[in-house]
Amino acid sequence: MRLLFLAVLRQHTGNAVTAQRVRDHLEAAGHVCILKDAFDFENPSEISNFIKAENLEAAVALHLYRGGRLLRGNGIPFGIIFGGTDLNEDVNQGDKNKVMGKVLEEARFAVAFTESMKEMAQRQWPHAKDKIYVQSQGIATVPNTAFNWNTFLQSSEINQSADNLHMFLLICGLRQVKDPLYLVDAFSEWHQEEPNVYMVIVGPEVDPVFTREVKAKVKRTPGVRLIREMAQEDLHAVMKNCFAVVNSSVSEGMSAAILEAMDLEVPVLARNIPGNSAVVKHEVTGLLFSDPQEFVHLAKRLVSDPALEKKIVANGREYVRKYHSWQEERQTYRQLVRTLERNTGD
Repeated sequence: MRLLFLAVLRQHTGNAVTAQRVRDHLEAAGHVCILKDAFDFENPSEISNFIKAENLEAAVALHLYRGGRLLRGNGIPFGIIFGGTDLNEDVNQGDKNKVMGKVLEEARFAVAFTESMKEMAQRQWPHAKDKIYVQSQGIATVPNTAFNWNTFLQSSEINQSADNLHMFLLICGLRQVKDPLYLVDAFSEWHQEEPNVYMVIVGPEVDPVFTREVKAKVKRTPGVRLIREMAQEDLHAVMKNCFAVVNSSVSEGMSAAILEAMDLEVPVLARNIPGNSAVVKHEVTGLLFSDPQEFVHLAKRLVSDPALEKKIVANGREYVRKYHSWQEERQTYRQLVRTLERNTGD
């Protein structure tokens, strides 16, 4: 079957990584899967022309609003994967909410990463409750074994000779919903007390205006560095070598970076929001903070308590192995896409 897969493909953001992984699952099942950026199309008629030109039989969209709205009325069966901002942000805007409800009326299936995301969607659109499935993200990490950590530290202007270096890594696209500056001032104060701690923010420049603000702030803030996006294998190598991975987002669907850190046996400190608390159990699989001061308190505790670090790393790794199986995710998408196959003749 020839499939269109619509997603927001800003490189190395969570949705882009998920889209690449799900495409791999579908292609492994023998389908031809054409992955396109939703922002390349302005309206459903452009999608319609593309579907005809490519002789596409079905579609999948990652993000109910950005991708799903373009598939309405195109006459081919499609399924939806909730992204995160669709349920956490767009749902609060009346026009978008209405459009997303209409998309779900046409969709054959919808995938939520967590039970709480499924419940949220069912409350908003009760008519769709029988077509919403829960499939957590499957995680597989492949760090670049040839990655040179010392070269990375040097290029990041981090003092390699700092006694007992502790680097905290914040991975996110530079946009406001990820709130990359949330911890910067509090962290910098800590760095000035203890020069061996650094925060490194890494990710694509998604919002140009906001990116300028982030760059300007980081430039004048001791102990904080900003690194451009990296190849996934290199990023995994940096994660493996850092002391802890940090998430400070205002909202999340399900953070792939948090799960990848757990898979790589790296501690996680995450902002206490529903998307994060669904995967991080405080003091069990990671640490949850509610404000910058609590973050610093917990980070200091983690640095000074190797037993706590060892415990949450072991629990996090076990959690990912148990609940975020890459093979299980593959099987789920293969089965769901078969429902599109069965309907192509309707």
